[in-house]
Amino acid sequence: MRYLCLILVFISLPSIANNGEMPLEQQLAVRYIKALTDHDYKTLISFYNRESVFNDRTAGKKYTGKRHILSFLKRAHQGVLEYGFNIEHMFNSGSLVVMIGNYHYKGPGEQFGKPGKIIDLAIPGVTTVKLDMNTHRVKEHEDLMDYQTMADQLAIQ
Repeated sequence: MRYLCLILVFISLPSIANNGEMPLEQQLAVRYIKALTDHDYKTLISFYNRESVFNDRTAGKKYTGKRHILSFLKRAHQGVLEYGFNIEHMFNSGSLVVMIGNYHYKGPGEQFGKPGKIIDLAIPGVTTVKLDMNTHRVKEHEDLMDYQTMADQLAIQ
């Protein structure tokens, strides 16, 4: 009988772990990334305030404040056919959430020096999001992207 109970405990442990939700910080970060990649500006507005920072460190671009961030995103997303972030690994330390994966982009090639072409890119990257869990706002979004891989992909398109 003791062995049967032990076996039942071991069988049920993975299902208990699977039913457990990810930390609230990670849930908020995933909702934010979904709004970002879906170009859902109405939802994105609720994630930013005047102190929010959007920093693409590898591209050397930094925007501060809701208005500037949204203006940048609208310009960057113009004409985009597909945009997504496949999160392969995610963890957090308190309100800092780290997401590692691949950004997928499909859209007009004008901004990449390829006018008249449709560009399809998969760019490895790390996105960190510092959150204010009291207000559910993004304090800082930082991207570190593998732009060498992007350049290699652009060279063959």
